[in-house]
Amino acid sequence: MPDSTSPQSSSAQGPASQSPVSAPAPAAGRAKKKTSQPRKRVNLGLQGGGSHGAFTWGVLDRLLEDGRLEVEAISGTSAGAMNAVVMADGYGKDGRDGARQALRTFWTKVGEAGRTSPIKRSWLSRLRGSWRVDDSPGYAWINLMNMLVSPYQSNPLGINPLRGILKDLVDFDRVRTGCGIDLYLSATNVETGKVKIFRNRDITIDAVLASACLPQMFQAVEIEGEFYWDGGFMGNPSLWPIAYENESHDIIVVQINPLVRKGVPKTPFEIADRVNEITFNASLMREMRSIRFVARMIESGELTSDQYKALRMHVIENDEALADMHASSKLNAEPEFLQYLFTKGRETADCWLAANFDKVGVETSIDIVHDYL
Repeated sequence: MPDSTSPQSSSAQGPASQSPVSAPAPAAGRAKKKTSQPRKRVNLGLQGGGSHGAFTWGVLDRLLEDGRLEVEAISGTSAGAMNAVVMADGYGKDGRDGARQALRTFWTKVGEAGRTSPIKRSWLSRLRGSWRVDDSPGYAWINLMNMLVSPYQSNPLGINPLRGILKDLVDFDRVRTGCGIDLYLSATNVETGKVKIFRNRDITIDAVLASACLPQMFQAVEIEGEFYWDGGFMGNPSLWPIAYENESHDIIVVQINPLVRKGVPKTPFEIADRVNEITFNASLMREMRSIRFVARMIESGELTSDQYKALRMHVIENDEALADMHASSKLNAEPEFLQYLFTKGRETADCWLAANFDKVGVETSIDIVHDYL
């Protein structure tokens, strides 16, 4: 694959790897950081992970506020696809401030919908200050129903609350023709098992919902006679489209699925959650291997940079914080939780900018071999 190098932890962690719903309003009261140097052009890869996508929202909000990076393209999957489309639409309308406002509005709406969700923390989790929902009656009921009936029986009308939010907030004509950011949304073709990339010209509400279609919860999304499930099975996110089709050699991956989770899961829910995490990180790990392989071949002279593209990889993540939340919290859409994730995302991006901004455009800021291989 024409790429090279490696991603890394979003918090500052050493030389090889650096690592609301009341968000601050982007336009009023917050001065944008001024800089005399030209903005560095980058591409973004946004992972999916349910409500943990609010962490990515916080990261994006901080990067947009900082203003020193110019986003050429975004590859997004599931919640990452939601963030990508909402950000691009807002950017096309009113630049960085518009992107920040659009993301804030989207996640505020998600939080409002989360107030009526049957999946909420139990009183015990609240007393403990935990965000996990695996001990709540709603979570247990939905897991039981998933084993007994499919979405075709439990949700025959195919209702998805995110459809209405996207319809109200996103101008898909602008996304398709004039947002100024190239988009690549991943979905998985149910019949072939292959990844489908929806580019700007193809992006509709259905394309976004297809990227986020968990088969245990929603019916497969039909688009032009083909049926799609969540893109995380085959590309979370897909990096090769932005590597092949865009100019920037720098890709920043916002990673929200922990690579490492200490301890062996013992309960059925814990086992299923860990299998889910491993599955949804597998495609990223494969692409990192390809990126590193091409980089080494270019360094050794066996491939030329005229034929292949050496990528500079960066990763913004906070494995420690997100792993502590337990995988079940991906279904927790309480406004307070989204605010917490947003704040964590901003803090993590702030640390990453301080530790790694100077490496953008110069070198990879992660250790691919150590972290992914």
